[in-house]
Amino acid sequence: MKGKSMAVSYNGLWKMLIDKKMYKKDLAAELNISSATMAKMGKGENVSLEVLEKICRYMDCNIGDIMSFEKENKDEKEA
Repeated sequence: MKGKSMAVSYNGLWKMLIDKKMYKKDLAAELNISSATMAKMGKGENVSLEVLEKICRYMDCNIGDIMSFEKENKDEKEA
């Protein structure tokens, strides 16, 4: 697995929000999630499991419904 890393994708969450006609800021306010954490998620960065658990409880879903890991080539990321 040399040269490959995993990128976090929160596309499942963003699609759920669209389906529920919610904005990211609504979710953040409802669950008391900081704007910095929401920004990290928007960039596909890691956030705490505690935050992901809060979201899953609120959305009544499983962690795999809101996030996934996508393989990316290390060379592509640095380019």
